[in-house]
Amino acid sequence: MTQMQAARMHGYKEPLRIEEVPVPEPGPDEILLKVAATGMCRSDYQLLNGYFEGPFPVDLPYIPGHEVTGRVAGLGSEVPTTVGYGEGDMVVVNPSWGDGTCRQCREGNEQLCSGSGRWVGFGPPGGFAEYMAVECRHAIPVSEEAAKAPELLAPMTDAGMTPYRGMRKLRDAGKLGPGRTVAVTGIGGLGSYAVQYAKLLGGGATVVALARTDSKLDVAKENGADHGINVRNKSTEAIQDELERLTGRRTIHAILDCVGSESSISMGFDLLGPEGALAAVGLMSQRVEHRQFPFVGTELSYLGSFWGNHLDLVEVLSLAEAGLVKHNVTKVALEDINENLDALGRGDVVGRQVIVFG
Repeated sequence: MTQMQAARMHGYKEPLRIEEVPVPEPGPDEILLKVAATGMCRSDYQLLNGYFEGPFPVDLPYIPGHEVTGRVAGLGSEVPTTVGYGEGDMVVVNPSWGDGTCRQCREGNEQLCSGSGRWVGFGPPGGFAEYMAVECRHAIPVSEEAAKAPELLAPMTDAGMTPYRGMRKLRDAGKLGPGRTVAVTGIGGLGSYAVQYAKLLGGGATVVALARTDSKLDVAKENGADHGINVRNKSTEAIQDELERLTGRRTIHAILDCVGSESSISMGFDLLGPEGALAAVGLMSQRVEHRQFPFVGTELSYLGSFWGNHLDLVEVLSLAEAGLVKHNVTKVALEDINENLDALGRGDVVGRQVIVFG
């Protein structure tokens, strides 16, 4: 049987092991994907660290990796000819595989499946390997021009898609527009895309990046943020003073939080003005707290936003191919996966690190 290299998880709080394992055999409705690139996300670090042990238990040994793109290397016996791709074509993997029958799936939100849904890299084997099996309906073909840079395609399945959905929620809630301020908290893999979506979807809103290092703020401003504020060790009042100096306003109308820590969420609510909204996509802490008043007294909103659906992914891929999205990607090798995951855990990574296979 043909072998492949894979980074496998043998236990929680243990490094991944690079091993030779059999190439998977695709099922009747699956394709075999020769992986070209797989993004590395902080949630991969959290998976190894036990954060998802309750909601997403995995059978060990296990291959993580949920931001995947690659070329079709084989088709299952029941893959229809209408899928729009064939062997040799580059496809991007939508990581959310719902059961297709629950209300959320029928509405198009398979990432919220309330039935027997699965998420690549958190159940089905992922892309930290040279090959993987993918349900055919979740492979999205891309142009040969886009296929020239698979390291730019892979991150769009999470880092590029997740903040897009969150920013769209803020727009659809009526919180963006001219004369308003929208902020992005945390300029890592997601936040570097989020500031761009704030510009694309903001309808003229002023975009402010909030981060704890100047290097990340520099990236945010290169990606279109109007202003950046280093919030490290700053009081709410000090941040508001800076906001007022930069925008003429001491409060913010909408925030997309890409951190998800107790301190970042609490800070965000302190900075929101009346009828402000905070959409959270980050997952650093297990729980958050905020005072009930002024939350009720100023009619604030707290929106959870999880990953994205098939159409969200198609839309961000289209934006990227149209040249409207800038990427901050560093290519890395599979054998260096553990040290790079550790850097993600420390918050040292700016942009996205992507494993590229030969």
